[in-house]
Amino acid sequence: MSDEMPKNEEEWKKQLTSEQYRVLREGGTERAFTGEYWDNHEDGTYHCAGCGLALFESSTKFDSGSGWPSFYQPAKDGSVETETDTSHGMVRSEVLCGRCQGHLGHVFPDGPNPTGLRYCINSASLKLEES
Repeated sequence: MSDEMPKNEEEWKKQLTSEQYRVLREGGTERAFTGEYWDNHEDGTYHCAGCGLALFESSTKFDSGSGWPSFYQPAKDGSVETETDTSHGMVRSEVLCGRCQGHLGHVFPDGPNPTGLRYCINSASLKLEES
């Protein structure tokens, strides 16, 4: 995966599948229990499907029962950013890629120890590099 980021939406459309574009660039959400990684148990690092930045390690992945891949912490500081999302009549914390600002999902305060966080992430925004 190249670390070069497209500079405009046409370049993103050429690089990403239609589902990846809908999620990463338009803030879409895949249906629960349908994504490639929601029930994946392979070891490795989950990277941004848009820019290749390492986002989450499989060692922090857990089964939240939500139907989306869930992690209790990012791979490292700066891997992800959050901002307030008030869409759909709710107030949530949106999770964005720390490099390309692609929409990844949302983070909730109902995860396991040691962080108590649940990063609920769309499979379409991820690419697993198995170890």
